[in-house]
Amino acid sequence: MTSESSPDAARDAELDRGFLALADPVRRSILARLSRGPATVNELAEPFAISLQAVSKHIGVLESAGLVTRSRDAQRRPVHLAPAALERLTAWIDGYRLAHEQSHRRLDALLGGAAPHDKESS
Repeated sequence: MTSESSPDAARDAELDRGFLALADPVRRSILARLSRGPATVNELAEPFAISLQAVSKHIGVLESAGLVTRSRDAQRRPVHLAPAALERLTAWIDGYRLAHEQSHRRLDALLGGAAPHDKESS
């Protein structure tokens, strides 16, 4: 098995697509809007001074990153937030945040245990 086909490589590629999608403020705004419920491309385009085609391209990036899905409801094609993809990105970030917090707690314990008289003199 090559490294390109490993589960880690697939996960890394998924993370790359997700964070790349989140790097753009228009796409973050679209996700924020979708957090309140599904919307059509026209509805998502309303607050932006860009073309409908540009908004569709942004949605395409979000869709290829797995952050949104589209469905068909008669003539409407609503866009939906895909919370599981956001949760995977958040879980990746949380892993590093938790490791950092543990390091800080150990440092605090070490510093606090090494000089207890400093607390009393304050």
